[in-house]
Amino acid sequence: MKNNEEFSIKEALVFSQRVAQLSKALWKSIEKDWQQWIKPYDLNINEHHILWIAYHLKGASISEIAKFGVMHVSTAFNFSKKLEERGYLTFSKKEEDKRNTYIKLTDQGEELLLKLMESYQPSTYSVFGGALPLKELYGKFPEFLDMMSIIRNIYGDEFMGLFERSIENIESEFIEVDGKLYKRVN
Repeated sequence: MKNNEEFSIKEALVFSQRVAQLSKALWKSIEKDWQQWIKPYDLNINEHHILWIAYHLKGASISEIAKFGVMHVSTAFNFSKKLEERGYLTFSKKEEDKRNTYIKLTDQGEELLLKLMESYQPSTYSVFGGALPLKELYGKFPEFLDMMSIIRNIYGDEFMGLFERSIENIESEFIEVDGKLYKRVN
């Protein structure tokens, strides 16, 4: 942390409160949109996030799920266990690493995740709708470079690497046909 000669306490407080208020307002909207998207599939946000991370990592340890899902290890484990019981994940140990528990999507889990991708409807997302005027004005969606830099400084390069990989995976592994996303068939 820098010493406070480079900024005033008032400046720091205003910044912190601005980030807190805007983040909370944005999260409430994101949470509502996310829950509506996954509700027909009988998932909660943590479960969907675990499936998403396991898909993009091609399997992961529970600690990786916790780290990239920004959740406590026990939360990652408990929700992963529920997904395993429903047939969406498998648990395993690696011969060379008996301490960590690993999860991997089952075919049924991948099928569920792909159905979710296909069912995505941008018009039902208030955050997406809120960004459309910027897209119309500037010809592209906001890129969040400042926010990504802050997150990188908090969670590190590995976290942002997964974030960027998941975006690249969507761009390379999925095609759009008649307004729906489908996994590209080789």
